[in-house]
Amino acid sequence: MRNWKTSIFILILFTGCKKLYNPPTITAPNSYLVVEGVINSGPDATTIKLSHTVNIASNITLNPVNGAVLTVESDQSAVYPLAESQIGVYTANGLNLDNSHKYRLRIKTANEEYLSDFVTVENSPPIDSVNFVIQRDGLNIYSNTHDANNNTKYYRWDYEETWIIHSQYDSFFKSNGDDVVQRDYINDQIYTCWTSTTSSTIILNSSAKLARDVIVNNPIIFIPSTSEKLSSKYSILVKQYALSGNAYAFWQNLKKNTEQLGSIFDAQPSQISGNIHSTTNPSEPVIGYISVGSVSSARIFIANQQLPAWADSHNDPTCKLDTFYFKYIPPGSTTPINQVDLHINYNKGATNPEIPVLAISPPGSPPIGYTASEPVCVDCTLRGTNVKPSFWK
Repeated sequence: MRNWKTSIFILILFTGCKKLYNPPTITAPNSYLVVEGVINSGPDATTIKLSHTVNIASNITLNPVNGAVLTVESDQSAVYPLAESQIGVYTANGLNLDNSHKYRLRIKTANEEYLSDFVTVENSPPIDSVNFVIQRDGLNIYSNTHDANNNTKYYRWDYEETWIIHSQYDSFFKSNGDDVVQRDYINDQIYTCWTSTTSSTIILNSSAKLARDVIVNNPIIFIPSTSEKLSSKYSILVKQYALSGNAYAFWQNLKKNTEQLGSIFDAQPSQISGNIHSTTNPSEPVIGYISVGSVSSARIFIANQQLPAWADSHNDPTCKLDTFYFKYIPPGSTTPINQVDLHINYNKGATNPEIPVLAISPPGSPPIGYTASEPVCVDCTLRGTNVKPSFWK
């Protein structure tokens, strides 16, 4: 799935044409501010991400803006500062804003200042449920919600996925550089890990044309049956945002245009106008739309046992289990070599050390060698974390 954030620079600069070429504007050095996030009016944290667009021909895929000063301002002159928690990410703990006031975001960078328009608070109603429906080739995840007061009408969703991954081989040993020792399987296991990702598409729906403010079976994501996400246990946290009509129009326009960027021969993208403006250079495009409101969320878990017996094709065919001995006599030689040192112990000559898996031990005897494989086949922490998430159950 295409990430909409990688497409927005093209949307600003793209010109319709019938001849395939690289427009000068696409390779121009322009760098525009991208503002992502929502001012959370409730007890949860507010997170705003700042970045600059990058040249489409650049090797850089992320260009965060650090060192900026961000404040949330009310129409009653109250000011709430945000702190930079990591490069390009600015946060504030629960603001608990007064819903009767309007708010905006002020951004000060080294040479520029930006302001969003004052907007009213749009609180999201609770998510009624998140459910999944099994299909022949995978499963669809849906969300459901309603507003009994018929006030919301415009909705946006995003999500965070987390799932268990396993390495291909379960290692009970490790090298300390000089020797192979028993692995502390309680504190140093590398077979089971958790990995996560966030949504990269724009999910919208509206009840504006319905008699009641109800959203039923809103599609969130489809997961193919062959996905590793479903091989053990999977969880998704769905977040729901209430939008104003103007905010919905912005996201709908952005969604439409980013989904049209499959070909240079597609229809010319329409203008995308957010509610953030440069006070230093009013003609400078700024990408983003700042909304204010509380966010609703719901999490579900899906275990592999709940699913059909889909074929498991997650093993890497390039992963091989090697066998190394302390005393190995190569063909045509009478001199034994220590394969364990040469291939596992990195202080003893192993230049691309493999990770030991199991001991090779004749009955009643100490090990005469070990099976081992490349780290990518044994160490799941290369793709995730072996620390169980606090929400996992």
